[in-house]
Amino acid sequence: MWETVTIGESGATVTVDRRNGLYRKVSDDPRDDLVGEGARLTWLREHGIPAAEVIECRPGLLVTAEVPGVSAAGEWPEASCPRVVDALAGLTRALHSLPITDCPFDRRLAVVIPEALAADVDLDDLDDERAGWTRDELAAELISTRPPDEDLVVCHGDLCPPNVVLDPDTCRVNGLIDAGRLGVADRWADLALVTRSLTDDSDPQYGAWAADRFLKKYGVAPHPRKNDFYRLLDEFF
Repeated sequence: MWETVTIGESGATVTVDRRNGLYRKVSDDPRDDLVGEGARLTWLREHGIPAAEVIECRPGLLVTAEVPGVSAAGEWPEASCPRVVDALAGLTRALHSLPITDCPFDRRLAVVIPEALAADVDLDDLDDERAGWTRDELAAELISTRPPDEDLVVCHGDLCPPNVVLDPDTCRVNGLIDAGRLGVADRWADLALVTRSLTDDSDPQYGAWAADRFLKKYGVAPHPRKNDFYRLLDEFF
């Protein structure tokens, strides 16, 4: 029996068949490129990154096997949280180490900014620092703060704790999900989002210590300008 999944921010209708371990996304909105997401999940698995297995994929429908385990956003014991952060950092480093020449998916700013400017924006769900902004104000800020360079890697595109599933005993990553925005992009397209999530009130088991630990384990110094820009860009998606 398919049950509706109420958590998450997918524009598609998401249901789960717990008996058979299947997740299903259905959408008639052409902006929900479920065929593209299926191709991205398969590409990840073919390149050694654990991800949900695609069972069926066609326009408007994506069925994947459930990734066993607990998401990084789950209620982890306090003693396990540093290990989860380390696992997130290791996964991100592995993903970003893949050769961009092998990746057929393009999420550079030349592609993504036009998509953002054409997208609907949920003005009721902005980050606190932009609460009350209009769409025009968001667009103007996006254009004026665009970084002059891109440090290109293969990015997940929506790298946040709910999209990473780990083994609850070993804290090893079992798989990535929701890969519809995967592609070649600046590494901060991922780093900005995962560090934001680690300091968000929705994940109180973490905090500023977790974001700092993640960046240190990943091996990069903070980049405030890119950090702010890519969090702003995410408001459009």
